[in-house]
Amino acid sequence: MSIQPSSRKPRVAVVFGGRSSEHAISVLTAGAVLSAIDRDKYDVLPIGITTDGRWALTADDPSRMAIADRALPSVEQLAESSDGTVMLPVDPASREVVYSEPGSVPKALGDVDVVFPVLHGPYGEDGTLQGLLELSGVPYVGSGVLASAVGMDKEYMKRVFISFGLPVGPYVVIRPREWENDPAAARKAVVDFAADHGWPVFVKPARAGSSMGISKVEDLAGLDEAIEEARRHDPKVLVESLLRGREIECGVLEFEDGPRASVPAEIPPVTAHDFYDFEAKYIDSAEGVVPAPLTPEQTAEVQRLAVAAFDAASCEGLVRADFFLQDDGEFVINEINTMPGFTPISMYPRMWQESGVGYAELVDRLIQAALRRPTGLR
Repeated sequence: MSIQPSSRKPRVAVVFGGRSSEHAISVLTAGAVLSAIDRDKYDVLPIGITTDGRWALTADDPSRMAIADRALPSVEQLAESSDGTVMLPVDPASREVVYSEPGSVPKALGDVDVVFPVLHGPYGEDGTLQGLLELSGVPYVGSGVLASAVGMDKEYMKRVFISFGLPVGPYVVIRPREWENDPAAARKAVVDFAADHGWPVFVKPARAGSSMGISKVEDLAGLDEAIEEARRHDPKVLVESLLRGREIECGVLEFEDGPRASVPAEIPPVTAHDFYDFEAKYIDSAEGVVPAPLTPEQTAEVQRLAVAAFDAASCEGLVRADFFLQDDGEFVINEINTMPGFTPISMYPRMWQESGVGYAELVDRLIQAALRRPTGLR
């Protein structure tokens, strides 16, 4: 039975695309989510955000939201107009969405009951969109402002986890002013870090995902190039030590009685790539092993840590937690994703499928959890 007081079907706005370097990944995710939403249960309104930030009315055509001949899709290809704009309400008393084009009378698209934001990276997954929806009084799928921001910024994510006693690997941060004002000192900080923890190191944007901008650096000679590559995505850079071990992932999903963990998955070594980078994930379709071949004790421990990370960051809805199972048998948290990918090869839905929650049920549970949850302080 629907939890909506009205007899009409709840209306779900699927918002995707965005201004980050993960724009195409968000479009892929939107295609999968739109294909899975039960149209007998929900009305659907697809809204794309272009790479320059325009909110566009898009075609409800998941078949066009896929990789074709290794080419990634975009909202610009899907938008019904090159200059039309979708506007969310700014009055919490109204949930009516309006569409306007230059020279035309604005057209009401009807009320939206819940937003399913499938944006990845800054300007969508980082609390900015969540803040807009809170101001608008519109419920939405996934974590709130704080948890989204913490989940996006790998430095503060690690700081939160450390404060809760969760296991985190060694890292050092290069802040924008440090690199811009005194690159020699920033370089020395990394060299000192490597002296303590060894080469190679991984250099990555502090606030990006989908393995964008990550470089494996074997020695000082490759450091500057790696930092500049990371800074193409984020002026703040994170440098991490190499953690030797197995890559294990675990999904967390909010049920009526609280968060639960899925069976874990393992990302095996990628032979065609130096590490699990963007192309390995999305272009060459590196396969994960679900469930991961772990002992019952290891499975229970990684599930416990995944839920603990979910709670530590005050997450809601869903999280994919990524770990390293080190050679000494201990787990270390690499990061969490508050809006993990839902592409056909994504690990999060695969883990829940193996846990008994199919794709359509997974999408439905996320929407229903958002409809139950109030906006504002909670």
